[in-house]
Amino acid sequence: MTEIVPSSFWIYFNLSILALLGLDLFFVNRKNKAVSVQSTLGWVVFWIFVALLFGVWIYNYIGSTAATEYLTAYLIEWTLSVDNLFVFIIVFNYFKVPDEYQHRVLFWGILGALVLRGIFISAGVTLIHHFEWLVYLFGGFLVFTGIKIFFHKEDDETDLSKNIIVRFMRKFVPLSDEYDGNKFFTKRNAKLIATPLFLVLIVIEFTDLIFAVDSIPASLSISKNAFIIYCSNVLAVLGLRSLYFGISHLMKIFKYLKFGIAIILVFVGIKMLIAEFFHLPPLFALGTIITILFVSVLFSLRANSNEA
Repeated sequence: MTEIVPSSFWIYFNLSILALLGLDLFFVNRKNKAVSVQSTLGWVVFWIFVALLFGVWIYNYIGSTAATEYLTAYLIEWTLSVDNLFVFIIVFNYFKVPDEYQHRVLFWGILGALVLRGIFISAGVTLIHHFEWLVYLFGGFLVFTGIKIFFHKEDDETDLSKNIIVRFMRKFVPLSDEYDGNKFFTKRNAKLIATPLFLVLIVIEFTDLIFAVDSIPASLSISKNAFIIYCSNVLAVLGLRSLYFGISHLMKIFKYLKFGIAIILVFVGIKMLIAEFFHLPPLFALGTIITILFVSVLFSLRANSNEA
């Protein structure tokens, strides 16, 4: 059963997130400069702390079940969105975005992600509430996606010039060929045109949207409470975006993480498919996901030590 939380919870949460983002933009990173590893780790720890603190708040004001669902959905979002960061690296490298401007793109990308994910989650919860058969559609999609990821072979060739969003933007939006500092728009011959930095921002936004297609249904397998799913998604995204600047070698270290992600997708998909007949407790789901992650990381570290 879906719990309804007071509208004030939504308002206070979003205002708090905007205030913290404002602190980041206008005080911590008000100057255009590359983000250091120390700063990266500091922000990652900060956002994880905020997420855990918010979990305690949910436990006190909504209940223990909601808190468990929140932590599980938070962990799922972290797990499924790690690949997103590597796509960001590809995008930034392809467009040769200077290091000092990448934070600005990711910051404004977060604001777009908050809006788009809010719409996706609200729509998903509403649709499932009115059309319960969609649970099976989402569940089947997650199982299919997990199997596809498990057997997918990496392709090193990445040509973003063929990307549909890039092609659309270059065809219908006036774009300059050069960056103009950290500006998204500039003037050429008294006309306002977009810079490559704006193109990168749009590509990042649509990339996040595509990745949300599997992460949000996975979260819906854990809870039907839109507030719980939204908050877990937002806080996980904030932590992950901070992690971006120190993550470039993560997949090389955790080479089996991809298989763990695939198995988690299959697990949450099956959970959705059998929910009508067999209920898996939230704590069991949380423990299963943690175990899968732990095993995939452990196998990765063991493989690395054998290769050394």
